[in-house]
Amino acid sequence: MQKNNVLLYGANGYTGELIARYAREYNLQPILAGRNEAKIAALANQYQLPYRIFSLDDATVLHQQLADVQLVIHAAGPFSLTAKQMIEACIATQTHYIDINGDIPVFEFIKQYDTAAKQANVMLLPGAGFDVIPTDCIALRLKNELPDATHLQLAFISSGGGLSHGTATTMIQRIGEKALVRSNHQLVQKPFGHKGMWLNAAGQKRFVMSLQWGDISTAHHTTGIPNIEVFTGMKPTVYRLLKFQFLFNWLLRTSFIRKRLQQRIDAAPAGPTDEQRSKSNTFIWGKVWNAKAEERTASLQCGNGYSVTAWGCLHIALQIVQGKFKAGYQTPASVYGETLIFQLPDSKKIS
Repeated sequence: MQKNNVLLYGANGYTGELIARYAREYNLQPILAGRNEAKIAALANQYQLPYRIFSLDDATVLHQQLADVQLVIHAAGPFSLTAKQMIEACIATQTHYIDINGDIPVFEFIKQYDTAAKQANVMLLPGAGFDVIPTDCIALRLKNELPDATHLQLAFISSGGGLSHGTATTMIQRIGEKALVRSNHQLVQKPFGHKGMWLNAAGQKRFVMSLQWGDISTAHHTTGIPNIEVFTGMKPTVYRLLKFQFLFNWLLRTSFIRKRLQQRIDAAPAGPTDEQRSKSNTFIWGKVWNAKAEERTASLQCGNGYSVTAWGCLHIALQIVQGKFKAGYQTPASVYGETLIFQLPDSKKIS
């Protein structure tokens, strides 16, 4: 059977719908897939795309559904619950895999399939969206400018927009837990928001605080730099309040609190509106230094995170369809280079 189809699993999610909507701009006609037939069928009818309905629970069925598929775009999180089934099926059926994951443990888990993916001549590229394309590109650029760098700091500051249900749900799964940093090549736990600092963000002074972000895993794969931290924009007053979060972590980890938070998420809009996304952008910053205290910095601007995710997935999907891939576990910049982000709309270099 000829494997020439692209399958978008989780198409009825907020980001999945964006990917389906923009697919024609990339000359792609993905098969929309998921478990909810009513929503998937309606979406397929809206965008005039084929669709399939199946779950990830039955490996035999999953293998059958991927038999004619060249590439899976996996958009059904939380990926801590869905990545294993899809990846193992992709390897078994020699199907390329990309996803929109941003969770460090999931990146580390997928790495374990590197050898099996190489043997199957397929690429596993998680993080094919906002997390981690822009920051991965900055990291590689800085590594190329200072090859003996020992420390890497990355930051992103978003203006406008909001969270989708999927992103918020993933965050709830980690609330009350400690955050991870990369220290001497190892993943080390630190208190959430353990560090804060001021940045010059495109001529504006902005405060950022440390957080657990995918690059703690992926930038290490891309650059090999042994010490990595990631920061995001935050009001200093909120940062000071978060310093006391450790007193309540035991409560935040309870099923009662997480259930109440999930109920609030489910009652909220699915994600930012088209207008909100069009009016928001993201500032990306990075810095490296070496043992001799030599340093380099770089910055860029890109679109709203959800827009970048849709564009990024589709751009990478098109590359794979055209035969441009590297077998095994990969990151966006490790395959497509430091300029990948500038091939997406609304991206520009600042410094």
